[in-house]
Amino acid sequence: METTDIRIITPTIPMILNPKEITTQSFKIIEEKLRGRDFSSATWSIIRQVIHATADFEFADILQFHPQAIDAGIATIQAGQDIVVDVRMVEVGIDQILLRTLGGKVHCFITDPDVQKMAESEGITRSMMAIRKAAALISSGGIFVIGTAPTALWELMALIQQGKAHPRLIIGVPVGFVSTVESKEALKKLTSIPWITTSGFKGGSSVAVAIVNALLKLAVEGERTKK
Repeated sequence: METTDIRIITPTIPMILNPKEITTQSFKIIEEKLRGRDFSSATWSIIRQVIHATADFEFADILQFHPQAIDAGIATIQAGQDIVVDVRMVEVGIDQILLRTLGGKVHCFITDPDVQKMAESEGITRSMMAIRKAAALISSGGIFVIGTAPTALWELMALIQQGKAHPRLIIGVPVGFVSTVESKEALKKLTSIPWITTSGFKGGSSVAVAIVNALLKLAVEGERTKK
């Protein structure tokens, strides 16, 4: 009878097992790597969170912010307004417990049966139809977060032009090669609504989640400071 050789592999250096200590050490590595870079405190909080989520230091250079973006995001969250996301991967990553402490909640409509049915009927992506549904339900205010689909970002910008959507902040960081760069370049031309985006092909759900969670922490810290 054949036996399986099971060997226990031990690390060559002591492992850190405490989750908080792992995060602390990770942030120290990021700070050391980017020492000397000139970021505002709030901007650095977001950049650091994104790099922590992706292990990609290029985000220090490709994350781009509308001048009022961070203030708008913090104020919107503190006002208890809701967050709309394009896909479930973004929804599940957001710290919804923290968001609820300030009165907000997350909406994601991409898997709703009516969205799927109407998208098939019109021959468009589900993410586009989900954004249409979101805009109809939340026609004014809130934060719209696009972490995956450039078609959702195009649709949101079209709805804004038609006067059917008025978000207070857009986090537009779709990832990929088809229409992705173009959608983000178009977003940066918006002057009436603040935005956070990335240049180039990079982005994705983990980036979107990191940005939102960083804003949530800033919003909660701001509320504590007020008190």
